Amino acid sequence: MFSRNCPAVFLSLAVVLSSLTACTNSPSAKNLEQSLAADPQLQNNPVPFGKPQSQQVIPNPNTSKIQLPANFPPDIPIYPNAKLEEVTPANSENKISIRWQSADPSNLITSFYRQQFQAKNWQIVQQPPDDVEGTFSARRNDLLINVTIKPQTVTKAEPNQPQTATKILIEYSSNSQATTTKPVTPSNNSEFIGPVLPNTNNTNAVTQPSTQPETLGTQEFTDIQKAPPEWRSHIQDLAALGVLSIEPKTNEFLPDKIITRREYARWLVAANNAMYAKNPAKQIRLASPSTQPAFRDILTKDPDFPVIQGLAEAGLIPSALSGDATAVLFRPDAPLTREQLILWKVPLDTRQALPAANLEAVKQTWGFQDAGNIEPKALRAVLADFQNGEQSNIRRVFGYTTLFQPKKPVTRAEASAALWYFGTQGEGMSAKEALKLKN
Repeated sequence: MFSRNCPAVFLSLAVVLSSLTACTNSPSAKNLEQSLAADPQLQNNPVPFGKPQSQQVIPNPNTSKIQLPANFPPDIPIYPNAKLEEVTPANSENKISIRWQSADPSNLITSFYRQQFQAKNWQIVQQPPDDVEGTFSARRNDLLINVTIKPQTVTKAEPNQPQTATKILIEYSSNSQATTTKPVTPSNNSEFIGPVLPNTNNTNAVTQPSTQPETLGTQEFTDIQKAPPEWRSHIQDLAALGVLSIEPKTNEFLPDKIITRREYARWLVAANNAMYAKNPAKQIRLASPSTQPAFRDILTKDPDFPVIQGLAEAGLIPSALSGDATAVLFRPDAPLTREQLILWKVPLDTRQALPAANLEAVKQTWGFQDAGNIEPKALRAVLADFQNGEQSNIRRVFGYTTLFQPKKPVTRAEASAALWYFGTQGEGMSAKEALKLKN
């Protein structure tokens, strides 16, 4: 069939070719040539599909168009590998919230903030119970912040994006950097925030003094009246130094509450270092997280490990490091007893080796009827405390007594009274004097 029609086909092709050749320079031929030519845009852009290469920019996951507030405090640590996601302006409580997200695990971020707060001399009021998630409440000068770290699951992950992320929420009060050039009292600023958590607007909060320590008396804890009158100013002084912890929801000090060994250790280090902020030779060094733990129940992940381990390494609390092979447990949540308060505190007063002591020596000096109940290792501290005269911890805290009651638990108010003063009669430092030096 094809062979029968071949002459006709070739004849037709010859006619067409001759027509095109004849019309090469005609306008119709040029129009046909242009319609069949390649698109110049495609010639300049070799990507036939999708966006041009000039528009194919790989975004940086940690960049954001959201900006921090202009008055964001520069002292607040910012985790470097995190993307700023949201800034919530000040609400009715004058609190600003800023949220970041990071692909790093939460334990790495928690460790970062703990190290930053310690390295930059923040007073940590509250710490996460572990390195997985939780909230830091930290204070530095007149700035108080909350940093909440919480792991999350990414529901709609992008390609090559991890399935988990960590949310970082920082909350602070927009007026927490107020200066004291103008005296602040409850009558002219009902939302003033001192050394309390930033989610409170209580008008009776203790303020952090700057240049006017005389304004301390204008504001106080909501339950300060429950403390003995002679100790109320002591408690306020220590709070102004950033030593004491405060109940975050009620702004209460709870002076009659029994203090634990963990909390007293934290206060002891904070008070000593605040008193001697300008004398590094008298400060207690915090332990490094890489240090071998001295106690089986205070491991490196414990939030108070740097403090408790630091006391053990300084020989201020009994441990295997000080030769006490039986002190393998710290028992952080056990109540602090009177003899333990004296045993840990007196070496920081005398700054020298404790004297040799025995039961008879303590009976003759103090006249305690129950001296036989005092632990042998505490006898030396009790005797040394007697030699400090009216500045002894026992006299200042427990007053005149013929019963020491060495195993009796210590209250938060009693612990504050002991920590208000460090040193001997001839040479010492009170919290009030430390505030004057600080300002």
